[in-house]
Amino acid sequence: MNTGGKISTLCRLLGYSRQAYYQQRSASEQAVFGEELIVQEVLRLRSRQKRIGTRKLQLLLKPFLSAHHLQIGRDALFELLAAHKLLIRKRRRRIPQTTFSGHWYRKYPNLIIDMPVLRPNALWVSDITYITLKDDFAYLSLVTDAYSRQIMGYYLSPNLLAEGCVKALRMALKRLPGNTMLIHHSDRGCQYCSTEYVEQLQSRHIAISMTQNSDPRENAIAERVNGIIKQELLETSYSNFTLAQQGIKKAVDIYNHERPHSSINMLTPFQAHSLNGELKRHWKNYYQPKERRLKQEL
Repeated sequence: MNTGGKISTLCRLLGYSRQAYYQQRSASEQAVFGEELIVQEVLRLRSRQKRIGTRKLQLLLKPFLSAHHLQIGRDALFELLAAHKLLIRKRRRRIPQTTFSGHWYRKYPNLIIDMPVLRPNALWVSDITYITLKDDFAYLSLVTDAYSRQIMGYYLSPNLLAEGCVKALRMALKRLPGNTMLIHHSDRGCQYCSTEYVEQLQSRHIAISMTQNSDPRENAIAERVNGIIKQELLETSYSNFTLAQQGIKKAVDIYNHERPHSSINMLTPFQAHSLNGELKRHWKNYYQPKERRLKQEL
């Protein structure tokens, strides 16, 4: 019996229609994504006010919840933060911050630590960023080749469901040559851990890699691409979703074909994507691990 048949049989046994089943599943997925968005905003607020309490957080969250059409009461917020070990304890004991892992999907290990990338289509990185509309937000999913910095796939979605990320990935997969050994790297968000997204990767035998904590350096290339697109090539805000779609299409084309990158020998991503081997960087990495800085100071 196929999956559809099993679902129909289960619905009959429980006295539900197939429509009710899918509506309930969709509502459950949206609730999971909404909770993850709230947790990420709490982490952002806590990055500046590390020990702010839950009641004050609820006040600071109001504009964010309204902008993203989310609702959460005081008790539910306490329960959500407790589930993710984000409640502030009065005991004077340092509690290490852990990676958000509140959803039930499988998470994958980080496969790209210290990995050299010397050809196109060896490593793709993915991320989601906000696009500001007049009275709302839209969500841009990007899939970028780590070697050439070329955006391989993108999709603007009105919500944070996994569908937007899946559509960006499908666009990228259409450009992937057959029998290519590729790693896909992302954060551990619900969208990238979702069944549909993972199945798309596994169907093409693509290895799955994910960040292990909230350090943006674990997905630095994707973060950098987000910054370039938003800070250099997009408007600060768009009056409606359609104009944002048009602006993003134009921005991606300029980014891929016209903008030279200091990280790839001042080539455009389109030019770099036809090459192999190490590409010269025209910038210095001023970040140094703490241990190296201490040695230099000593």
